[in-house]
Amino acid sequence: MAMDEKQIDSPEIFLEQGQTDYRQPGIDRSDREYDDDLHVPCPSHTTEQKLLAKIDLRVMPFLCILYLLAFLDRVNISNASIFGLQKDLKLNGTKYNTALTIFFVPYVIFEIPSNILLKKLKPHVWLSGCMFFFGLVSICQGLVHNYSGLLATRFFLGLCETGMFPGCFYLIGMWYKRSEAQRRYSFFFSSTTLAGAFGGLLASAIGKMNGKRGYLGWRWIFILEGCLTCVVAIVFFFFLPSFPEEATWLAEDERAYVKARLEKDQGKSAAERQIGVKDVLNVFKDFKVFVGGFMYMGLIVPAYGYAFFSPGIIRSYGYSQIQTQLHSVPPWAAAFGFAMLIAYLSDKFKHRFIFALIPICVAIAGFAILLTVHDNKHLQYGACFLVAMGSYAAMPVIVCWFNMNLGGHHRRSIGSAWQVGFGNIGGIIATYAFLAKDAPKYKPGYSICISFICLSAVSCLIYLISVWMQNRRREKAGTDLSLTEFEKAELGDLSPDYRYLL
Repeated sequence: MAMDEKQIDSPEIFLEQGQTDYRQPGIDRSDREYDDDLHVPCPSHTTEQKLLAKIDLRVMPFLCILYLLAFLDRVNISNASIFGLQKDLKLNGTKYNTALTIFFVPYVIFEIPSNILLKKLKPHVWLSGCMFFFGLVSICQGLVHNYSGLLATRFFLGLCETGMFPGCFYLIGMWYKRSEAQRRYSFFFSSTTLAGAFGGLLASAIGKMNGKRGYLGWRWIFILEGCLTCVVAIVFFFFLPSFPEEATWLAEDERAYVKARLEKDQGKSAAERQIGVKDVLNVFKDFKVFVGGFMYMGLIVPAYGYAFFSPGIIRSYGYSQIQTQLHSVPPWAAAFGFAMLIAYLSDKFKHRFIFALIPICVAIAGFAILLTVHDNKHLQYGACFLVAMGSYAAMPVIVCWFNMNLGGHHRRSIGSAWQVGFGNIGGIIATYAFLAKDAPKYKPGYSICISFICLSAVSCLIYLISVWMQNRRREKAGTDLSLTEFEKAELGDLSPDYRYLL
């Protein structure tokens, strides 16, 4: 429980002027359902379960589809490569790797400004706008005729996609309690695995359009998938969710209840306050923020290494173009199932560290097989399952753990963007880990991936020890009665009443 019981019982902490005050003493609450963990009364005309289902239906599907299309437009270059992209544009040497790398330059730099703009412009405006433009850039990617054009489109694709991932994670974190968040985070994050599976199936179908209207199959992959993204973005402008405080599709007492349960779990959000440069600098005074960046970066390297290069690796096992696309689907599907199992168990036991470590070990096992076995394609293909399952099940746990331990709008907005931005430096490393000259064994690439996974595991251990020690220190110190509610809101998770999830 993040905040002290005595401090939270005061109804004015939760309710804005004019909102229904269902917590006042003397009001009959016998017909009200209470939040099992936090003892916050639910409005009498609904139940917590029904309200959560309502939120799930309005928040999760839209964000999942949004990120599925974003990830699809980002990594479909690996599918396009199988259908002649490199040969047609004469991408010899490391040119293909450089084209992958250029995406991450703006993607890393503009993460924090993007989340600040998200809060200023409202999620439905910013996210749908970014979505439309990265769809448009993806279409342009299918029309390029040389290496320079490909570099330009990959750069602007990274610029337009910079707000997608941290923005969606930040938004999810502002709707759910920490004990509820992991399943939602993993389901959202598993959009990447569904994109990988969907991308393989879609590419195998679109690839058959090779030669239509004078365009090779790889061009149609970019053009058609980009058109789909643009159409969906226009629709999403009217349906993407906003923050709980601004949700017009919730009744007034439902908004008050959602706000109350989140404040009792995470502290006051300070949603009404603008984020300034001082807020950004203050967040970076907390060393845990830097540890969170390394936790994520350590898994980005193997995750993008697999996403960008798995079609080429699978093709080296002797499959045709279409067979390669189809064989790339099952590992992604297995990763989705495993990630959801890990998420369910993590929420059930209200613990993160162990459920980050288990998939990390699975990923290491997969890369170890790929590093040492080169004469058994069935075993190597099976190792691809372990790599995808481990990498893509551990990442949402790590991001959820770090994000949901950040209290308040300003700390979570900046901290989530920092973790994703810094972590995606690993994407630059991943693009040069698997070079054509190392094919088909790719020993340097597999070794690099194992090293970075170990970095993530060590960073997780350091983070666990630090939050455990801070919890213990705060338990011993007790409640600081000299702090006002405003000061606690400004401190966020640094408030002495806040308790971190381990």
